[in-house]
Amino acid sequence: MAKKSTIKIKQIGSPIRRPESQKKILVGLGLGKMHRVVELEDSAEVRGAIAKLPHMVEIVD
Repeated sequence: MAKKSTIKIKQIGSPIRRPESQKKILVGLGLGKMHRVVELEDSAEVRGAIAKLPHMVEIVD
């Protein structure tokens, strides 16, 4: 069986003074504290969430 590709995401921006919807997206990605890194399946949903928060998250190689 083929291994599913994953993507590592690092939080680089603070959720303080951000809209509630952006805070919920961070929690949905498994983030919430600065400099935390999570590894998620590379899917359209995850890519869409990252696209909504380009100022708060970055993709780690």
